[in-house]
Amino acid sequence: MSTKNMDGDKLMVVLVIDDDPRIQQLVSDFIADSGFEVLNAGDADEAVHVLEGRDDIRAIFTDICMPGSMDGLKLAYAVRARWPLIRIFITSAYRMATEWDMPFGSRFFMKPYNPEHVVVALRGMAA
Repeated sequence: MSTKNMDGDKLMVVLVIDDDPRIQQLVSDFIADSGFEVLNAGDADEAVHVLEGRDDIRAIFTDICMPGSMDGLKLAYAVRARWPLIRIFITSAYRMATEWDMPFGSRFFMKPYNPEHVVVALRGMAA
């Protein structure tokens, strides 16, 4: 169930996927403080489970390096294949991803990134 802002408009839902709870909380907080509804997952398997249970997720923000059955890039390709309208934002501190590494239309942020740049990208997607 999605929440609404003070004007009664539905908030855009963003799923944040990161296996480091501290980073996940920081990212989730600045995205939520910028007017988005935020869901969280600790790995790709949990993210797919969340995506399967919701039809209102409009974007994912995923780290590349995660444990589990797939890393963030494989998750990005799985999301693009199953949910082609979801926007994909990818981040990493250890690996640079080029447009050739990611599904078409994805955006990459190298850690440490400026949170405002992420928010601007999310707002640009929502327009």
